[in-house]
Amino acid sequence: MKRSLIILSIFYMSACQKIEYTSMDSPAYLRVFNSLNKLHVLETKGDTLSYLCMLINPQFNAEGIPVGGEVVGDFLDRRANYAPPYPVHIGASTSVHNPEYPGKESVLAAPVLNGFDLSSWAQVPSGELRFVFMYRPRNTLPFFDLEDRYKRDVLVDTTLRLEAGEVYTMHTLLKDFNTKETGVLLRQETFHKQSLSDSLVYVNFYNYSAKGFVDAPNNLKVPAGTNRLNLFEEGIRDTMNIYLSLLVDQGYSYSAGDRHYADGVMFSAEPKPLDGYRFQFLGTMRHDGFSGRPAPYQSFPLWVRDSDDGINTDLWQRFHLLAPGLAIDHHPFEEYAAYASSETPTSGGVLGTTGGRFAAINCLVDNMKIYVREVCPNCNQSFYHAGANLPNLVVNTHSGIHNPRSFATVNTFEVINGQVYLTTIQRRYAAPIY
Repeated sequence: MKRSLIILSIFYMSACQKIEYTSMDSPAYLRVFNSLNKLHVLETKGDTLSYLCMLINPQFNAEGIPVGGEVVGDFLDRRANYAPPYPVHIGASTSVHNPEYPGKESVLAAPVLNGFDLSSWAQVPSGELRFVFMYRPRNTLPFFDLEDRYKRDVLVDTTLRLEAGEVYTMHTLLKDFNTKETGVLLRQETFHKQSLSDSLVYVNFYNYSAKGFVDAPNNLKVPAGTNRLNLFEEGIRDTMNIYLSLLVDQGYSYSAGDRHYADGVMFSAEPKPLDGYRFQFLGTMRHDGFSGRPAPYQSFPLWVRDSDDGINTDLWQRFHLLAPGLAIDHHPFEEYAAYASSETPTSGGVLGTTGGRFAAINCLVDNMKIYVREVCPNCNQSFYHAGANLPNLVVNTHSGIHNPRSFATVNTFEVINGQVYLTTIQRRYAAPIY
């Protein structure tokens, strides 16, 4: 197999990083997430802290024990909530745990396609491939160095076809919450084939939650029992309408000192939606039974305000998800939850039940802030916004002479069993000039 080496200098976020690209003959491009995000999935295996090992076209000995594979992705841990547009896991720590594949693996990286950096995808052979995902203990021994008794526990064994030159995202996930059926989902991406504008931010949405999850009792799925801290913990319905608000004021955090009083009541600044971008209907997300079909992208402009100079913007995004039949302006659900007696939300935040009919996502400029609606300076009680908090869909980074400069991105939200995951893809941009 002929291989050629191309060295490209690509700048990501606030740092300059050299990425080496190597090619193989007629590869496909693959990124894999372990989306088994509930302890119940692994309890039947006797080890709730298991890693996974992915074997593509594995080899077995006479006893049926795996002894090799054409591609091996070991120490595959549960995925992180955010998959950024650049490879961050290689050399990030001394831990072996890998929140995605390729992640920390030294592999042949995918090239730049239609201007999109795909160095977070791995080159893999194309054609009919056998995928085997094995449970393995959570230790530092490579899979093939484990005792044979730890190399028999199969999560998934399936054959899939990957076409040369195509870009794929794969999930291992729970398909049925009650029967604990597991499987894989393979999605063929289309963003690199579309004519997408540099001045628009693109989003699409998937619900990959297990069958029966949203209707299951809360004490089986919510970490704090029925005292929910996040609007998604209860799950969402199979059909949800999506509304977008673009905002420029993140309000105050609970620890902020600038607070306003009127007649003994404390107020904090509520986020301010832009004119024309308050509760803008984007589309409808439907659970399609793990088909892997790509969802259409919706978009909004990078430059919205008259004051935007085409260099930097501080807007952030909030998405509301409502079941059909509910009006975004007049629904019965509260999106703020109360702190009981502490500044830490996990100490007492409580949400009422929504039956999976209402949720929200915040894509924040400062992902560490807690967004609070304060109501009383003397009663030791405040409210935090209970949406899922994720990074901003507008990437701000040093490029050329501008620090920061704002760039549009292509984004995928995946809702899986009470968790929300964001994958961001970005075009290359000019290196910083210091």
